[in-house]
Amino acid sequence: MLSLPELALIDLDGTLIDSVPDLAWCVNAMMRELGMPERSEAAVRRWVGNGVERLVERALIDDIDGMPDAELRERAMPVFMELYAEHGAERSCVYPGVEEGLQFLSGSGVRLGCVTNKAERFTLPLLEALGLRAHFELVVSGDTLPERKPSPRPLLYAAEYFRVAPSVCTMIGDSRSDVSAARAAGFNIVCVSYGYNHGQDIRDEKPDEVIDSFAELSEVFAKGSA
Repeated sequence: MLSLPELALIDLDGTLIDSVPDLAWCVNAMMRELGMPERSEAAVRRWVGNGVERLVERALIDDIDGMPDAELRERAMPVFMELYAEHGAERSCVYPGVEEGLQFLSGSGVRLGCVTNKAERFTLPLLEALGLRAHFELVVSGDTLPERKPSPRPLLYAAEYFRVAPSVCTMIGDSRSDVSAARAAGFNIVCVSYGYNHGQDIRDEKPDEVIDSFAELSEVFAKGSA
C-alpha cells in the first residue's frame, strides 16, 4: 500500500474516460474526406496517448512509427481538429469505478488535478460533458506549458500550484508517459490496467501499483489523513 497523498494528479484519456470511440469516429470521417481507407478502432486504441496530432500522423500512415508526407499532414490536421472539436464528446464514456474512486480521494482530503496531453480546447469540453470537471481544482492540458508528458514539467507545475512537495504527490495514469513523468518528477505512480499503452502491459513499466478499477484506490492507499 501507498500512503495517502496530499495531491493526486490524474490522466484523462485511458484513465478516467474511454475516448477512443469518438477519436476513431473522427479519424474515419477525416480519412473519408481525404479519400483514404478507414482505420479500425483497435488500431486507434494502439495509437492514442501522445496527443491528437500524433494520432492523426499515425492514422495517415497506418502505423505507430514514422511520419506522413508533410503536404498530406497539412491537409489532414485541420480536418481532424474541426471534426474532433464538434464530435469529441458524443461517444466517450467514464470508466466504471471512476466516480467512486474520485469521491474516495476527495473525501479523504486529497486535492485533485487533471494532467493530460490533450489540448485544452478538447480537454475542458470533454470533462464538462462527462460531468468530471468539478472534481478538479486544476487542469493542465497538453498546450498549457511548452512541455507535456513524458516531461515532468506538467507534474511539477501542478505541485508548485498546490504548494506541495513532489514526495507527497501521486500520479494516476495508464501509460509509459505517465510513469516516466512521475518518476522524473519524484511522484509515486499508480496505473490502471485497462488504458492506452500502445498495446503493451503497463506492468512492464513497473509503476508502484496497478489497479483494474478506480474503485480499488481505497485499498491502494493506507489509512490516514492527507
